[in-house]
Amino acid sequence: AIIDLALQELNNRFDVVTSDFLLGMASLSPVDSFANFHKDRIMKLAEYYPSEFGDKELRELNFQLDDFIVYAQKCDSKFLNLKGIKDLAKVMIETKLDQTWSLVYLLVKLTLIIPVATVSVERAFSSMKYIKNDLRNKMDEDLLNGCLVCYIESSIFKNVSNDAIID
Repeated sequence: AIIDLALQELNNRFDVVTSDFLLGMASLSPVDSFANFHKDRIMKLAEYYPSEFGDKELRELNFQLDDFIVYAQKCDSKFLNLKGIKDLAKVMIETKLDQTWSLVYLLVKLTLIIPVATVSVERAFSSMKYIKNDLRNKMDEDLLNGCLVCYIESSIFKNVSNDAIID
């Protein structure tokens, strides 16, 4: 009953796309010699990038994943003690395997970008809620964009003197 409640709670919080992303990212994890490797979930993750993975690339990725997992688990000891996807990307570059399995590496790279892109979007929306409140609700887009840039990049603007801004 507890597992069913936990599963129901997760399903209420995450839609199908988010669940597919999270499961696909977890399936690429190199921890414990790729213990979580699940090819179908990784392929589902790739399908969410149609501009990067067309039909031809998806077929090629399918073959590359088979070859890559055998090599990583049995042939190269550099893949044995990796702690995360970041380490996987580093080892692939160091050993030039990013060229051999280019589509696998592309998916690893996209997986590393997802959290950064998500945080950037969330930060922008959070800033917009702060900037565009009830008092400034009638603000036009140009002024809103200018205020958002100043707010989001406040660390840069702290180094600019007021006289420079006035000039």
